[in-house]
Amino acid sequence: MSFLTIGACTRARPGRRAFLGQGGLLLSGAAVALLAGRDALAKGGKAQESDVRILNTALGAELEAIAAYQLGAESGLLQKPVRELALSFQGHHKAHAELLSKTVASLGGRPVAPKDKYVFPTSTLKSQADVLRFAAALEKGAVSAYLGAVPVFDNRELAKAAASILGDEAMHWAVLRQALGENPVPDAFVS
Repeated sequence: MSFLTIGACTRARPGRRAFLGQGGLLLSGAAVALLAGRDALAKGGKAQESDVRILNTALGAELEAIAAYQLGAESGLLQKPVRELALSFQGHHKAHAELLSKTVASLGGRPVAPKDKYVFPTSTLKSQADVLRFAAALEKGAVSAYLGAVPVFDNRELAKAAASILGDEAMHWAVLRQALGENPVPDAFVS
């Protein structure tokens, strides 16, 4: 499993750090709060239901990204270092999905399951560059989706955790653009 760093783990208590460090996953205080199921997360009511819907939407997108990176890895179009990068990014999406699923459950919701089949533009994927462009478009979409979700969470701890995932998605997008020979950060603002 690849390492995923969401913020600094130095503020976590040693017991939590040791627990979360198993499997190479390092999480921020906000993410730790999600997994720990703190009372602040279990507010109840319509606000909580809304947050669960937003989280499940994000979870569905993460599950789609996992499937998309698997498609790219199995396509035979990616050269070894790019394939390894794709699998690393897939590992990040798996970590996001696991965190989101546990958070939905801790809030009393039922996490969405992966679809049996995803519809991807496989007929247009004929080269490594095509796969990278497809992945970059998915990552850009994820950035925009998390950017839209952050301000609508009722629970601010959930908003912080979503913002930390947004940062990871933005890094993926930048790296993929760089791999395509494009400006990795084309604008001063993300929309």
